[in-house]
Amino acid sequence: MKAVLPALARPLIEPHLPDGLRTAWFVDHEQALAEVADADIAWVDMQRPQWTGDAVAAGARLKWVSTIYAGLDAFPLPLLKERGTILTNGVGINAIAVAEYAVMGVLIAAKRFDEVVRTADRREWTIAAPGQVELFETSALIIGMGAIGTLIADRLRAFGVSVTGVTRSGREGTLTPDQWRDRLCDFDWVILAAPSTGETRAMIGAAEFTAMKASTWLINIARGDMVDQDALIDALTKRRIAGAFLDVVTPEPLPADHPLWRAPNSIHSMHLSGRSQTKMFQRATALFLRNLDAFMAGKPMANVVDLDAGY
Repeated sequence: MKAVLPALARPLIEPHLPDGLRTAWFVDHEQALAEVADADIAWVDMQRPQWTGDAVAAGARLKWVSTIYAGLDAFPLPLLKERGTILTNGVGINAIAVAEYAVMGVLIAAKRFDEVVRTADRREWTIAAPGQVELFETSALIIGMGAIGTLIADRLRAFGVSVTGVTRSGREGTLTPDQWRDRLCDFDWVILAAPSTGETRAMIGAAEFTAMKASTWLINIARGDMVDQDALIDALTKRRIAGAFLDVVTPEPLPADHPLWRAPNSIHSMHLSGRSQTKMFQRATALFLRNLDAFMAGKPMANVVDLDAGY
């Protein structure tokens, strides 16, 4: 049995691999493509999502694909289903870091700390605080109360924010996908933390922005394709909403001349939320090794993706 694994994680993985497993350590896209052709197991995440998808598609014999990412938009899910390939994702690996980033986005928006930094960069002293919103007694809608959404909710509640979640099932008092739009006018913060699927693409558009309060901020730490960006630019330009904190956009990287860069009150963080930590590879390696033991023993694995649902 052969596994294709990232050379970057080799020091963490190699000492714990079982005997008899042939291992190819890739360092670039071309090497991953070459090695995955006859592999049974692959962890081929790369900086460019398209490269990851290409490598997975090239592995016609793959029995199991592991990824550190929670979002799976780079993966050819129908092809994996056709081949009978198991896909396990990285739900939980980046959850703390991403949740902290989302709360940071809310705080930055409330206090307009982006404007504070720009004022300081100009070496200007001001006594007029650009942001005067207190989180206490505000309300947040979190669309997607999975691992990340739950952590965001816990942290916001500590600030006195009233939190309402959205789940597919409506469990534990959350709203269902057919209920939240009618409640948009109730919230000061609309936070996207759901997986990207066909059902979530462009779920926030012109109608949703019109339904929000003029003081509402959109916080997106999920995927850029969940938002109709033309509608977002229009809503920001016409001040239909207060602003948007965007860790994710589409495409990524966002071209330098894209109008979303210049949209009023848009704050960008270049999809850095999950990377803003020091434990990503340690957590990813621990998860991979647990799943490797289970895979080799024919036992249930963690974070197995429903290839029909897309998460």
